[in-house]
Amino acid sequence: MQAEARSEMQTIQAGDLTIAYHEFGPSDGVPAVLLHGFPYDIRAYDDISAELAEQGVRCLVPYLRGFGLTRFLSSDTMRSGQQAALGADLLAFMDALGIEEACLGGYDWGGRAACIAAALWPERVSGLVSCGQGYNIQDIAHAWKPAPPEEETRYWYQYYFHTERGRAGLTQNRRELCRHIWSLWSPSWQFDDATYAATAPSFDNPDFVEVVLHSYRHRFGCIVGDPAYDEIEARLAEQPNITVPSIILQGRDDGVDPPAKTDSCRSHFNGFYERRIIDDAGHNLPQETPPAFVQAIMDLMELGK
Repeated sequence: MQAEARSEMQTIQAGDLTIAYHEFGPSDGVPAVLLHGFPYDIRAYDDISAELAEQGVRCLVPYLRGFGLTRFLSSDTMRSGQQAALGADLLAFMDALGIEEACLGGYDWGGRAACIAAALWPERVSGLVSCGQGYNIQDIAHAWKPAPPEEETRYWYQYYFHTERGRAGLTQNRRELCRHIWSLWSPSWQFDDATYAATAPSFDNPDFVEVVLHSYRHRFGCIVGDPAYDEIEARLAEQPNITVPSIILQGRDDGVDPPAKTDSCRSHFNGFYERRIIDDAGHNLPQETPPAFVQAIMDLMELGK
């Protein structure tokens, strides 16, 4: 390929947002969109995007709504963090860049956006790498069904964010709180101060708190969503299957979503499917073990040839 790699920050108007993103690799390469989670940012993909670019992949790594330099176009738009909004943002991002089809990779919120796109718009997705839960589409109608106590304890932060005390805590202590979450969710990852400091400014986005609170309140049915996404939410309520080729990566040391012995998500995938449990990796799997993520993307691209 003749085009040179590019990595400068760029912005593009997409849907309700001006989305900030990095682009790596040749402009005529096969596109891959890589999506971060909460509380992380695009730095999770630094090593991955560099390696994929070397292999001729066009990597696009956007900041999600409420993170980094991504901004809402209007002050009147609801600062929604609901799952439908994340999926719609991803589709709008691809549309704005003229990307007809891409391999999608993500974890946490980003994995949810990727799963939604794969389930609802499979013609736009050549392959899916989903970390953590695998099938990451929320079943909001049944969200209040109690989980086993050991699982409930891992969701303390979600219940915290349901309260106004949680709003105050996230507002006042966001950097300390998010760093604590990093430590809990990735107990075997010995990240240093510089690694965290590279991501922490993304939490200073003016909409970070509202988007985060809405996300964790909406998924339990505690708050209404943006009416603009009602149609998408209705389709997601049906828990649609994913038909595109998919590789699921799960960190064996994930402190919030550890891999279960039984793969309960398997039934939601109808096409090629493989589950890989990665040793010495926690919740932030792309940043902790980049080679495993790179391999999954390249395996899917090879499969699609």
